[in-house]
Amino acid sequence: MPDESDYLPLIQRVLLREQQTPGALLPILHAIQAGIGHIPDVAIAEIAHALNLSQAEVRGVISFYHDFRTTPPARHTLRLCRAESCRSRGAEALAAQLREQLGLDDHGTSADGALSLRPVYCLGACACSPALELDGQLHARVTPERLRALVAGCREEAKAC
Repeated sequence: MPDESDYLPLIQRVLLREQQTPGALLPILHAIQAGIGHIPDVAIAEIAHALNLSQAEVRGVISFYHDFRTTPPARHTLRLCRAESCRSRGAEALAAQLREQLGLDDHGTSADGALSLRPVYCLGACACSPALELDGQLHARVTPERLRALVAGCREEAKAC
């Protein structure tokens, strides 16, 4: 894992390119996350200084938008639909299975860094409930057995590396 100071050249390039842009904070945050995979602590101080903001203001924006991350992302992201159609077809039981199988809450990342769980409120697959999205790929009519296999596949891949 890189040291946070390794990120400084990228952060400084982004700041030089974007700091004069009106409303620069969001484009800067997006660019840093796109380049690094998350927004490290070292970036917060640099951004605050460059934009004449407090670190609390920068952190407030990061925490307001759910797509910004301050820690490296998991290798896989599982988004389980929790909308009414999926709930009525067993999504809550699947969510409970995931919490137990992975030992985390609805917004957590497994201890091995293999999988992060994110609830969503409609994947547009209501006719095929319950549905989930794993790394951008839709899986419909998910059963407990199929979910167990999907999660196991993500974890086995991590062990193989």
